[in-house]
Amino acid sequence: MERRTIGAAALAVGAVGLGCMPMSWAYCGSRQRGDESLRALHRALDLGSTLLDTADMYGPFTNELLVGRVLKERRADAFVSTKVGLLVGEQHIVANGRPGYVKRACDASLRRLQTDVIDLYQLHRADPEVPVEETWGAMAELVRAGKVRALGLSAVGARAARRAGAGLHDGTIRQLERVQQVFPVSAVQAELSVWSPDALDALLPWCTAHGVGFLAAMPLGNGFLTGTLTPGEGFEPDDMRARHPRFTAEMMAANQPIVAGLRRVAARHGDLVTPAHVAIAWVLAQGAHVVPVPGTKQERWVAENASAGDLRLSPEDLAELAALPAAQGSWD
Repeated sequence: MERRTIGAAALAVGAVGLGCMPMSWAYCGSRQRGDESLRALHRALDLGSTLLDTADMYGPFTNELLVGRVLKERRADAFVSTKVGLLVGEQHIVANGRPGYVKRACDASLRRLQTDVIDLYQLHRADPEVPVEETWGAMAELVRAGKVRALGLSAVGARAARRAGAGLHDGTIRQLERVQQVFPVSAVQAELSVWSPDALDALLPWCTAHGVGFLAAMPLGNGFLTGTLTPGEGFEPDDMRARHPRFTAEMMAANQPIVAGLRRVAARHGDLVTPAHVAIAWVLAQGAHVVPVPGTKQERWVAENASAGDLRLSPEDLAELAALPAAQGSWD
């Protein structure tokens, strides 16, 4: 697989990463199966998808434990990214950016991941009660202590941005400019896909201008862009899409023209090319510092996603995708 270098720390990773969250959080429903996820993780590393993206809150904690089982055997093959700053309570998810907590959380993540160093440590969300510079300073100390190689920031969600009365990524860019004064940002993680391209407006250009890598979360639109989901088929109660405004039967039906456009482009590249290939290739085409991180827990989809790195879209393909109708339905 092609390798991409991201950030001031010159982090080398496979061009297509693996989002591990669905293996134990948000999408797993009643079908959580550890053996299946372990096979998927090993397959990703076999294919060169070296970036394994997890977080302490996924599960919580169980996702890191799962990834740790693979890292124990294949640490040299993997680039591990995990996150800190969110705590899962009985009813709410809350931010915690206190320096002492960040340091304790890092030590706990290292134990669960069965490794001596985290390649990329990301601030999941800034704590509104703690200046972000203080949280980032504690994370920088972890780099100097040799526990972390580089630091990243996970972008604020659309709902939080609207509550702050800002543009979608304005708050994240302000945070980035503040923490850059403390310690270099190597990567930003935010959603980017054909049906959610908002990061192209300001956030991705900021990363490009500052030499910061961009980890594209949800490049397959939570599975919608694969063309394998049927409107009205429904989701398990524990699947976050069961409560998502864009995944109602009505909205899924309304957004089928986007999938149809992906299918048309795929058809021009041969029978083996799928809408998922095209969706990931579109993300890859947005810049050499962009790494899509599709999430899955199934070995077959890991292989399909990884092979998207071989697809090169033509200018005509990209123009057709740019002309697709905007997605309908709220994204949060």
